[in-house]
Amino acid sequence: MSRSAHPAGPRHADVLTEGHYSAPPADLNALDAKVWSRTVTRTADGEVSVGGLEVSRLAEEFGTPAYILDESDFRARCRAWAEAFGRDADVFYAGKAFLSRAVVRWLNEEGLNLDVCSGTELATALDAGMPPERIAFHGNNKSEAEIRRAVEAGVGRIVLDSFQEIVRVAHIAQELGTVQKAFIRVTVGVEAHTHEFIATAHEDQKFGIALADGLAAEAVRRALKLDGLELVGVHSHIGSQIFDMAGFEVSARRIVQLLAQVRDEHGVELPEIDLGGGLGIAYTSDDDPAEPHEIAKSLAEIVTRECDSAGLRVPRISVEPGRAIVGPTAFTLYEVGTIKPLEGLRTYVSVDGGMSDNIRTALYDAEYSVALVSRTSDAEPMLVRVVGKHCESGDIVVRDAFLPADLAPGDLIAVPATGAYCRSMASNYNHALRPPVVAVRDGSARVIVRRETEEDLLRLDVG
Repeated sequence: MSRSAHPAGPRHADVLTEGHYSAPPADLNALDAKVWSRTVTRTADGEVSVGGLEVSRLAEEFGTPAYILDESDFRARCRAWAEAFGRDADVFYAGKAFLSRAVVRWLNEEGLNLDVCSGTELATALDAGMPPERIAFHGNNKSEAEIRRAVEAGVGRIVLDSFQEIVRVAHIAQELGTVQKAFIRVTVGVEAHTHEFIATAHEDQKFGIALADGLAAEAVRRALKLDGLELVGVHSHIGSQIFDMAGFEVSARRIVQLLAQVRDEHGVELPEIDLGGGLGIAYTSDDDPAEPHEIAKSLAEIVTRECDSAGLRVPRISVEPGRAIVGPTAFTLYEVGTIKPLEGLRTYVSVDGGMSDNIRTALYDAEYSVALVSRTSDAEPMLVRVVGKHCESGDIVVRDAFLPADLAPGDLIAVPATGAYCRSMASNYNHALRPPVVAVRDGSARVIVRRETEEDLLRLDVG
């Protein structure tokens, strides 16, 4: 398997070849705007600041490691997606990327909808005041309790993921005396150029109902017959961290073909399609993601062209960016601990976090950038591997990068683009305490998810 297949990476277990890293950057002190959040800059004395606050001040007040989230950038990206798709489409923030009550409030204020994948994500959304009609509920194995809660709350859409779930949701809705709006999640058989663990549209995986062998058409057939359901459209999600729009074009073509089949068989034109999310972000300077307006224009053209060809009215489009909104808005701030030079190989730089706060490198072989942020340096670049403090040789945060050769214990370094899936996939491995999420904006900072404490862990351990 080629190591250059995609930025999400090849299999975590593949053997690494030496010399696969890029040359060191011309300026180790430079901060690539593609990778860092929009208010990140270096001050006159060389320290990095975000939202008008220096990282040393943030470290002193909130400790390390910590996720530092640029609230202004988050809100700006929400507005960019909303404006790109306009009033004739729906943008659902994918809460699985990172969800908190503060984030829900920001989404609500900026006019975005929200999709959730569990009963507790739904609880967070409702508790923070998201109008239920603007919530979509996903999941491949929703429990009856979760479905009942969603239907009772009045969520706008439930995405049906199996034949059993079609019947289950319809039955619960009828029992509650209501009709639930729903999508059917369709597996379209598209090969998304991404890591196999986050590719979701090929037939051999757990999500959705396959187009192959007429299964999706049969799912539509059954859903249309049930009194407790109002089938409003179909849903497709082809994967994550995708830059190439070709997969969306194939997916849209196959979805529209299904809509045409539904029209011909049932005399019904389903009014909506959801093309999912999965749009990539820049984790390194080599990544070149599209802007929201480019994505919106491309998807609208694809769907319109395919519908015109099939003689269908153009349905309302929904999309589900999660990583594309929150990913670039945060970085993880670490303090350097031990430094181990390995002659002829690289230098191992240990930080006070690791795979407990960012599992993605170990899980997907994901690539990240890193920078010295507490000061600048004119020292020569040294090849480093940034690692954590856990009892795993795979406890790697940044596999290969360059930092100044005068790096020392106590320095602060930061890994950008960690807003998505880092806190939401964080663990207590080695009884690590999950870091806080600190929102910064206009010269002020506040904790929106507090750091775990020893008391938190011991409280769950009932002995």
